[in-house]
Amino acid sequence: MKLSILMPVYNEEERIADALKQALAVDYPCEIELVVVDDGSRDGTAEILGRADDARLRVITHQRNAGKGAAIKTAVDNAEGEYMVILDADLEYDPQDIPKLLDPVLDGRATVVYGNRTFGSHSAYSFWYVMGNKGVTMAANILFNSYIGDLETCFKLMPVALYRSLDIRSRGFGMEAEVTGKLLRRRIRPYEVPISYRARGREEGKKITWKDGVEALWILGRERTRRRPD
Repeated sequence: MKLSILMPVYNEEERIADALKQALAVDYPCEIELVVVDDGSRDGTAEILGRADDARLRVITHQRNAGKGAAIKTAVDNAEGEYMVILDADLEYDPQDIPKLLDPVLDGRATVVYGNRTFGSHSAYSFWYVMGNKGVTMAANILFNSYIGDLETCFKLMPVALYRSLDIRSRGFGMEAEVTGKLLRRRIRPYEVPISYRARGREEGKKITWKDGVEALWILGRERTRRRPD
């Protein structure tokens, strides 16, 4: 199996070098490729990516910022692996956890695996950020009669073909809710494994806001009312 690690990047010049180094240093149990999409960065991100040298790395550039969902779509369209996982470049997630997501797939227990974050005083951005995340996750569980623990997690591992079939249209952070809503509508329940997490603050460049939470609720409601695909 080949795993495509998809990394959307926007104005991350302070972290992108470390993000690449950490992602490529992991001892993966399968072949991997790292597909980075520079989503119209206006800082020094492009220059740093241009200096990166690893046969497993491919860089694709958007001339204008189009949003996380659009960057992931570009990465998925260019992915060459059978499976994919998203890894943000902000260092909030530890790529050393990715092999744990692969374990249930490799031993045949799961097809879709989510990384379930544990929030604590040392890892949470704010009380309201955690409550917003839990509120959106609870809404999904109520709407789809499911019991997932972390809808907004970046670590969503699944077959590339499955992600393509979901036809994700959200261009921004709403893609997280759209992916989960469409999976649950198909009665695909993600297998969850615990992962480590350290949220960064606004002064460090955190981009998600309360408006993204409202959009996520709207998307979940929309997906719940649609017919389930055959």
